[in-house]
Amino acid sequence: MRDCPSSCPLFYIHRKAMIADMPSGFLLCLLLLQQAAAPPPIDGVWEGQVSTFSGKVTIRLHVKTAPDGKLEMKMDVPEQGAAGIPVPVAAFESGVLKWEIPAIKALYEGKLTGGGKEFEGTFTQIAPQPLNLKKLDKPPAGPNRPQEPKPPFPYLVEDVVFPSVAEGVKLAGTLTIPAGGGRRPGVILITGSGPQDRDEQLMGHKPFLVLADHLSRRGFVVLRYDDRGFGKSTGQFATATSTDFSRDAEGALNYLLTRPEADPKRIGFAGHSEGGLVAPMVAARRADVAFLVLMAGTGVPGKDVVIEQGKRIMKASGLSSETIEANAATQRKIFEILAAESDPETAHKRIAEVLKGLPNAEAQTRAATTPWFREFAFLDPAPILEKVKCPVLAINGELDLQVLPDQNLPAIESALAKGGNRNVKILRLPGLNHLFQTAKTGTPAEYGQIEETMAPVALEAISSWLGVTAGLEKAR
Repeated sequence: MRDCPSSCPLFYIHRKAMIADMPSGFLLCLLLLQQAAAPPPIDGVWEGQVSTFSGKVTIRLHVKTAPDGKLEMKMDVPEQGAAGIPVPVAAFESGVLKWEIPAIKALYEGKLTGGGKEFEGTFTQIAPQPLNLKKLDKPPAGPNRPQEPKPPFPYLVEDVVFPSVAEGVKLAGTLTIPAGGGRRPGVILITGSGPQDRDEQLMGHKPFLVLADHLSRRGFVVLRYDDRGFGKSTGQFATATSTDFSRDAEGALNYLLTRPEADPKRIGFAGHSEGGLVAPMVAARRADVAFLVLMAGTGVPGKDVVIEQGKRIMKASGLSSETIEANAATQRKIFEILAAESDPETAHKRIAEVLKGLPNAEAQTRAATTPWFREFAFLDPAPILEKVKCPVLAINGELDLQVLPDQNLPAIESALAKGGNRNVKILRLPGLNHLFQTAKTGTPAEYGQIEETMAPVALEAISSWLGVTAGLEKAR
């Protein structure tokens, strides 16, 4: 779940349906004027920081002069996991570099100083702020991710392809199989919202690689797969809904049931964020789902999740109560329009009018009118959860500002109880964020800055519960 307030400032665009329309989750096209014939003295890597409502982010430019004298530029925003974003044209004249990003109403102008080692300038979006870009002596090292497993592994690793229940969709994934033979319990991992690969890779982290490694070391066969239309999987992502993703997950279940390494009576799902909504959809239809782990899953309709998410993130980022309420009011107007207008074109026009003048208004209007967002906004998980009869672990970090534990865990517990399911464990983990990292504030701006991919306490809580539920371990 990576939704953001509809008026969110520069770069932090965390509505996953929006990410399908933008490279690496961002609409970053810089309009720059044609370069003079002489190659500019600015080839190399430049970076500086700007402030957003969710904290400071780094703007990193990779600049190279082409043989025709034009600048070739790519941009990274490391804190948001964006890398290699193309910058189509550039203007550097008389020692002055200018950027313009019309789509998000952003401007930059900087003068080359410090012996050609720094641009001192001003970035403007809503309000001006300093942005000094310093030239790096060498390309920066990648982020440190100490939990990322390295071979050789004490388990088998197999690339697999299997069909979705949906016609015409083939899903590519990785199966990890504990050594030693015999039939083992199986866990299928389901990613959160937005196009993601089998490792659920974001902001330099690979949470599902870490989780799959941990579980297979504990004796589980684990299947993880690329989302439809992403990575090596086929199909269309942009038009898909959570219901469609549940059909893909059901295809994964059907496939794992055919594998001799997996015990067909001990196969279940672990879904993160939207995956925690998709997994119960399958379990509600299929009695052969043995267990569910809902990792920051939703228990209330998406519109309620989005509004509260916006409030909490903006508050944690230091925005005023007036700004927070104005943003929530805008979001409520959008949901009212979606509820009233079934025609996508009419809804688009009305929402565009509401967002007129806000940064990235057109992209956010498109995102709000996708089939995915329409379904997510009004889909109530409660009736689905009431049909789930298998054991369930619902787990959240107490610093999760995207799927709030105090909003969603009680709703999940209540719905499961209403359906008569008593084999339920609800777990809140102190100090952990939406990605189950040890965090300070829980804001999304921290995700890429934290070296830890998934807190050991979260990994242990999941694997221990699964071990007892699947009969690999005795209850402690």
